Amino acid sequence: MKKKKQPVNDDEVRVIKIGADALFEFIYESIIDGQEAFLDVDPLSVTDSFYMDWENRQLIFCAYKTENNKGELLKLPENMSFEKLMKRIPNTTESMYAPNRYRKYTKAEIEEMCK
Repeated sequence: MKKKKQPVNDDEVRVIKIGADALFEFIYESIIDGQEAFLDVDPLSVTDSFYMDWENRQLIFCAYKTENNKGELLKLPENMSFEKLMKRIPNTTESMYAPNRYRKYTKAEIEEMCK
């Protein structure tokens, strides 16, 4: 149940301060909620995976088809390493709201980058 919105008093400032775990959760959930717009996908037909490198302030988020036409579950390449991809894939966009914000890679290309 949604809480009733409370009016802000004239002398009131509402503050949220969050740590790294809550920030990570917020970013992750925001991208999941916006996958349809951010990645041009039907969120019900994809599975997502992600990796965040706090030290270098970078995030990789990928969506891939959940199952093939036979109903078999699909997965990312077994040798896929988010750490290696983070080093080998350039930033795809400067803004999540820019056109052409994502790049498409085949699973074979991902495997090659992770060697």
